[in-house]
Parts: sequence; structure tokens; C-alpha cells
Amino acid sequence: MKGEVSDDELKTVIGDFLEMGHVENIFEMFKREPLYYDWVGTILDDERFNVRLGISVLFEELKLRHPQDLPLAIPSLLKALASGPPHVRGEAAAVLGIIGTPQALDGVRRALHDVSPQVVEVARDVLEEIG
Repeated sequence: MKGEVSDDELKTVIGDFLEMGHVENIFEMFKREPLYYDWVGTILDDERFNVRLGISVLFEELKLRHPQDLPLAIPSLLKALASGPPHVRGEAAAVLGIIGTPQALDGVRRALHDVSPQVVEVARDVLEEIG
């Protein structure tokens, strides 16, 4: 259908907005469409640091203002944690720490055994911060 935006195009738009610092716009999108939580692991696999940072900022904001849907991102983040490049695995562990549910923290604990020292360090920092 003419005028429809594909999922890949929408993921790019989300990344572009996060890179520009428009987290509030993305917050509103996530609040209205829970499907976007399924995309978090994929969006983290962006070469732009500000996009990955934006996901963390987004999840901090969602945790404050709309926490009930955060667990929807866990499957996507666990997949990224298991198969993404080291920078994505580290970011996934950090976002799982923000979510903070038992299932999310189990994923962070698994990251303590990652082959990448950087991922292990992120997981360790997340778990220390939580206490």
C-alpha cells in the first residue's frame, strides 16, 4: 500500500531520532505501540553511539513513567546479548539492568561469562549498581 512505512524504515527513523536526542518522541511512540519493544535489540546494533545511548536514556524514562511494558523488550535484548557484537551485548546488558526484573537480571548474570572482557565488565557494573 502506498504511503506505508516498512518496519526497517521505521527502525531507521527511531535510530535517527535517538541520535538527534529526540527521546521524548520515541518515548511517545513506544508508549503507543508495544511492538517497538521487540525491536530494541536490533536498534542497539547501530554503529552510532548516540543511538545506543538514546536507548538507555529511553529506558530510564520508560522505567519512570511507563514501567509496565519494559519486560516486553527482554526477549529482544536477550537475543542481542546472545548473538550481537560485543558493543551490542554490553548495551543489551545495560538496558536489561535498567529493566531490572528477575528475568532481565538473569540475562545480565549470564553476561558475566561472556567471551568479551568489556561485556563482562558492563555486566559486573550493572549488578554492583543494583546491589
